[in-house]
Amino acid sequence: MVEQPIYTTRAHVFQIDPNTKRNWVPASKQAVTVSYFYDSTRNSYRIISVDGSKVIINSTITPNMTFTKTSQKFGQWADSRANTVFGLGFASEQQLSKFAEKFQEVKEAAKMARDKSQEKVEALTNHSQESGRDTPSANQASSINGTDDEKISHVGPEAALLKTENEHLRSAMEHRDPPQLMTLLLDILSDSNTNAKKWETELQTLRDSNSRLVDALQESSANVESWKKQAAASKEESDALRAKITNLEAQCNEVNQEKQRNAQLTLRVQELQNDLQDKQQELDNLRKQAEIIPQLMGECDSITSKLQLAETKNKELEGRVQGLQLDIEDSQQKQNHMKGELKKFMNDFDGKLDELHEFRQGLSKLGVDN
Repeated sequence: MVEQPIYTTRAHVFQIDPNTKRNWVPASKQAVTVSYFYDSTRNSYRIISVDGSKVIINSTITPNMTFTKTSQKFGQWADSRANTVFGLGFASEQQLSKFAEKFQEVKEAAKMARDKSQEKVEALTNHSQESGRDTPSANQASSINGTDDEKISHVGPEAALLKTENEHLRSAMEHRDPPQLMTLLLDILSDSNTNAKKWETELQTLRDSNSRLVDALQESSANVESWKKQAAASKEESDALRAKITNLEAQCNEVNQEKQRNAQLTLRVQELQNDLQDKQQELDNLRKQAEIIPQLMGECDSITSKLQLAETKNKELEGRVQGLQLDIEDSQQKQNHMKGELKKFMNDFDGKLDELHEFRQGLSKLGVDN
């Protein structure tokens, strides 16, 4: 088998999830090589991609396949033989367009190869049917893969012609017509040589066809074994992928939980940052106040000294007040004493006034009397 790459590019490979038929499952962790291969022996085309020692794409292109662009950098096609859908993610839109154009070219080439193969099969079938009749009403002969003796014995429409010529020859021999007999013999000999060459050519063609069919059958058998091995390997890979998917789902759940925790931590960090900003603002205010403290301390010392002086003066004033209070008490006592004396004086004065009044009245009475 001679298989050569005809186009190569790089892309991220995905396969459709066999369970959901909706989600894409990555077949490669990074961009890998994706190539178109042409098999000159089988006249077929395949898309092959290998990630390390693992074959992730082995898709034979058929005329019924269609490559669909689902976005500017992503395309997909369905492979019924592999029972999956392949997806490719490219680095640019140009790479996707080039791959899609190559897919269309390969698809058209596969269609032409299929049509040619069908034409060859139909030609070989028709040729076998023509060479497999003993008479115009005879049944169809055995398959193209029959023996050489059977192929020689199954002549085509020439059998009716030979039968007619035999009748002419028998008639000429019965009428004993030498010239006619000689002419018939020469014609039969010429036709026999011509037919023999045709039969040799047809026999060689059938042998070549038989050889190609045998090779194709052997190759198909080998491919069947290879496909069986590939199917077993694919099954193992599928089981491994399912196990990986299960692990990935568990990891995804853990990741989701971690995301929730991270979200909560983010909120907590935001709150702490806000608190830190508030504390920083308070610290700035305290620093500004600390710059005023020396001035306040000086003022406080000055006020303290003034307070001490005021206290001293206050003590002096308290002493004076106490002295004044003593003086007031003495004055009050003196005033009370003076009030007593004044009352006494007033009483005496009133008595004296009464006496003077009586004395005046006595004088007045004396004057009247005189």
